[in-house]
Amino acid sequence: MNNGIAIYPGLDNTVEENLKLIDFAAAAGITRVFTSMHIPESDHRALKNDIGTLLSAARAHAMEVISDVSPQTLDVLGLKTFTPSKFRMLGITTVRMDYGFSPAEIARISHNNQNIRVQLNASTLTPKLLRELADAKADFSRIDAMHNFYPRVGTGLSESLLVKRNAPLHQLGIRVGAFVTTQDGRRRSPYGEGLPTLEAHRKMNPSHAARHLVALGIDSVILADSLPTDAEIEALGALLDNCVTLEAELLTDEPAVRKLLSHTFTSRVDAARDAVRAQESRIFIAQAHTTIAPAQAAERTRGTITIDNKTAGRYMGELDIMKRSLPADPRVNVCARIVPEDLPLLGCITPGRKFSFVLRSAIASKHDIIEGNDSESEDIPKANAPGADESTKETREEPAS
Repeated sequence: MNNGIAIYPGLDNTVEENLKLIDFAAAAGITRVFTSMHIPESDHRALKNDIGTLLSAARAHAMEVISDVSPQTLDVLGLKTFTPSKFRMLGITTVRMDYGFSPAEIARISHNNQNIRVQLNASTLTPKLLRELADAKADFSRIDAMHNFYPRVGTGLSESLLVKRNAPLHQLGIRVGAFVTTQDGRRRSPYGEGLPTLEAHRKMNPSHAARHLVALGIDSVILADSLPTDAEIEALGALLDNCVTLEAELLTDEPAVRKLLSHTFTSRVDAARDAVRAQESRIFIAQAHTTIAPAQAAERTRGTITIDNKTAGRYMGELDIMKRSLPADPRVNVCARIVPEDLPLLGCITPGRKFSFVLRSAIASKHDIIEGNDSESEDIPKANAPGADESTKETREEPAS
């Protein structure tokens, strides 16, 4: 999955800190770097001095470099007009046409001969603008989109608006990105209140926020702040594309169970009312020539992950995630449970969708197994699933700085 970090020359970090950030991110599997050159609080002299060094470092790792482009950006760089070759020489490979460009100009730039991609502002994009781009013969194969981030508390998007904005883009085959914010690292000035796309993510662990965005259909996630922690970067680098990844507590020390839960699964298309059923789990168990002995038959509360044992006959190896609470069954082993903050993501595992687990190593006590997750709260409504129709009144958000 093409995820990224952000660098802001002339703001917050030293050149050395930014270079170390780029190197570490590349080693962790991060493939994109986002930068902005029209932040009012930036030291423009330092920006001009440092930008070449930093972008060269990113390109040395073959990272995609995304830069905001606006009339202010051209002023900072001393350019009168947008010239693709000038941006290519800097090492910029994708230009985010934030504002100040007409559909005809964006369409023209999409046909440049410098192999520079165009990125649209997904947060403010409307079906009307997409039609105008199509009428202007824009090359959509060289276009993607990225939502805004929102520096001030209370200004981030709602989940429903994000899903609504994504739908027409995905219909055209345009991939969409969004931002998450650090919780333990250095937040970008001047506000220091985080830079999320969704307001609900402002105080959320970025790993969980990123997994939520992917569950909602986002194709790329960027850690937007100045200096996230190593752990936050590594978690983002390990994120799977188009897969609902759930954090779970492992409740057994059985190696065969841990190995089974390390796989990526597909939700069966004939979805059950009470559980998410894995399509491949029985096949994996059969291929491993493994026998699942009866163990830990406990109440199957919502969010519990279960595996059928050998007394279930041909169902041995059946892996389910409970959507509703069910009583204990001696044929079914309770082996793990979804952490409470990830329970809403169950509603995003639609029929045929991939899902996987991030396992916590701690093994709970028998008392914990029996208590489990007894919440019967509803999953994310179907209206918020990727591609769903959403009737929320359209509002225009100002581009973020």
